[in-house]
Amino acid sequence: MCYPPGTLPLSWWVRPFFNTMRSFLPYFSWITGYTRYITLAVRLVVIILVLNELAPAPPRITLGSPQTVQTEHPMVCVHTRLTDEVEEWKIQRTLSMVREMGAGTIVEFFPWPYIEGNRPGEYDWAYSDRIIRHAQNQGLTVIARLGLVPGWARPPVEQKVTTLQYLPEDHFDSFARFVGAFVAHYPSISAVIIWNEPNLSREWGDRPVDPEAYTDLLRVSYEAAHTANPDIIVLGGALAPTLEPEDSASGMNEMRYLERMYEAGAADYFDALAVHTYGFVDPPEDAPDPDVINFRRVELLRDIMVQYGDANKPVYITESGWNDDPRWSNAVRPGQRLLYTLDAYNMAESWPWLKRLCIWNFRQPFDYDNRRDAYYSLVSSDFYPKPIYEVLQAYARGWEIPYELE
Repeated sequence: MCYPPGTLPLSWWVRPFFNTMRSFLPYFSWITGYTRYITLAVRLVVIILVLNELAPAPPRITLGSPQTVQTEHPMVCVHTRLTDEVEEWKIQRTLSMVREMGAGTIVEFFPWPYIEGNRPGEYDWAYSDRIIRHAQNQGLTVIARLGLVPGWARPPVEQKVTTLQYLPEDHFDSFARFVGAFVAHYPSISAVIIWNEPNLSREWGDRPVDPEAYTDLLRVSYEAAHTANPDIIVLGGALAPTLEPEDSASGMNEMRYLERMYEAGAADYFDALAVHTYGFVDPPEDAPDPDVINFRRVELLRDIMVQYGDANKPVYITESGWNDDPRWSNAVRPGQRLLYTLDAYNMAESWPWLKRLCIWNFRQPFDYDNRRDAYYSLVSSDFYPKPIYEVLQAYARGWEIPYELE
């Protein structure tokens, strides 16, 4: 029988290979007592080679026909958390479940080092292309969060040990060029978030936060983004809720941070403000209070915008939600989570200045990797919809809520 090249049956090469290896064993007979172990090792190598030949090829993923999101509430948005998802079918499944839930907008993180990690001006778009391609096919609007710093843009380790969030001011222009390149490469995305939680020290390179420096970064990034696409929405801030005083080594109260951004001239360099607001153990209707972190804290930031003449500029809540981890003191019961989340959306719909309320997070790829974040998610790591998914799906699609909530 004739076999095409590269398709000879295993028996044609396994047995000769094994016999050849055995023929060399007498030359090593001086290693008393080890011949049996060498034979076993050879057999193990053969088994590994055979199993490698028999391993199925990875499944071929096709986009399928373009989809459309069916929703009654465009306010519904989720943070998809696909940053380290390497299997394409999981990316596709995640985004299809987002569409099926009725969320028309996603926030996704695109780390700078993943795209321009080797050297300045050398871009590898393969990772981000795959996500954007599948999001577009599912009919989803993408808000791209940009951040982290490649090694070449940080000080040499011999000079200073830094984290991935450490961006020296002399590389602000490098980051801005990346923002411009990203926006130019993906003209379909609706918005970009410039950095993440810059009012926290750990997100600003484990150093004192600096609203004035962040405003400089926002300025050059805004100009680069709008040069690439005049219609892009540049989101400033992505400010984290914190009670840290102005002189804290850990961060800065987001209200004071925003005031200092305005005092540094930031108003001209962002189209909308991105905010993170979490409820923790409190229901969403609890009144805003400068000394309390709760859902309505976002209203205090909105007041500052109005105070500085920015009332016409919208707000995007790009992270929010309640956690139902039974071992965490800042979590709520699962039933409370359902009720609080729905109430939060109903409240958000009444705020004309709010464009999106995005839940953190849709799916945690590895439940064991970050236990707490897994209890924020809407579906399990193996794509099993949680009750919170079903409730938000019913809300977004205009269906009857599948649970009795009290």
